[in-house]
Amino acid sequence: MAYAIKVEIQDPPAETFVFAAQKTMYGGKRIAEGDIVFLFASENEGGQGLVARGIVTSSEAIPRRPDLERQTPRVSITVRRTALATKRLGRYELKRFRDWNDGRRPETELNFKFYRQATNKIVGISDATAAFLEGFF
Repeated sequence: MAYAIKVEIQDPPAETFVFAAQKTMYGGKRIAEGDIVFLFASENEGGQGLVARGIVTSSEAIPRRPDLERQTPRVSITVRRTALATKRLGRYELKRFRDWNDGRRPETELNFKFYRQATNKIVGISDATAAFLEGFF
């Protein structure tokens, strides 16, 4: 399975990225070493959307806090960049794909998982969406 992360990325051309205690949704908590991950620079922090693809080199689940009844699973990951995006894909390009019942084409899946809630997060993505994203490199 492939994954995508929307997070603050200050240096997109960096060779390695470390993301500590990231919120996970839509299967993102299963991310593991060796998985492919697509990196989106969060527009909430001044980013422009898809910036890179990488391979997870380490993944560690953050233990749940016993004092909280409800909490979103969090994971810390390290990613080695394997490619930089050559085409733009961000909130602006995905905004028009709002019909959640359109057959879940890749653009709609990304819009739903990343922009329905504006929070940064790691999400699992379908094989079709991963193949679609490969076209941006």
